Amino acid sequence: MAKAGAVPPSPGAQTATTKVHEVIKQRILDGHYQAHEYIREASIARELDVSRTPVREALRELVSEGWLEAIPHHGARVVAWTEKDAREVFELRVVLEPMAVRLACENMNEPCLARLRKIADRMEALTERIETDLGIRNEIALLNHDFHRELIQASGNQRLASVLDSVVRTSVIRRNFGNYQLDNLRRSMRHHREILEAILAGSPTWAENVMRAHLLAAQALHVQFPDTPQT
Repeated sequence: MAKAGAVPPSPGAQTATTKVHEVIKQRILDGHYQAHEYIREASIARELDVSRTPVREALRELVSEGWLEAIPHHGARVVAWTEKDAREVFELRVVLEPMAVRLACENMNEPCLARLRKIADRMEALTERIETDLGIRNEIALLNHDFHRELIQASGNQRLASVLDSVVRTSVIRRNFGNYQLDNLRRSMRHHREILEAILAGSPTWAENVMRAHLLAAQALHVQFPDTPQT
């Protein structure tokens, strides 16, 4: 319930905040803003011809979503994705996400399965254009996020979904296709398709194992493993 006397934000203010939010986020995706680069409130306000209030709100949202980090007395800067971050995220995902997919297989309904198929179809089509249109990587990454989110939500376990949502930050998922070559992407798409086949077949174990293989393959592209000792 809103506090007595509180004035709700005007639609114009909300629109301005959304505009600033999307511009900054897209620039991070495009590499216009680099890791550890500060986003200056005053310069953004001047450039986009808005007041500093929606810029301030947009920066707060981007910090909460993991795109930016707030540095005391300095402002907000672009978060750097380190190997340590990748290692920690994949360690958790490899344990939790196969569990979520097993539950999703047991609780799947036709509307959700139809949405997953539609996303998989679109990603597969885009993958075949990756070598001629470099900007497609961002769209594939957004769709990939939607695919995994749909599966996690379909688990029906809201605590598990909440934990995974905090682990698999949007900033991680949307920027993790830079390391993928065409063969890597095709393999990833095959994994998605096989997960759907396992769900259609009603085999939670199959779906769980494919998701684990899918994540381990992604982990190998983002985490440098120590050299294996020669035997």
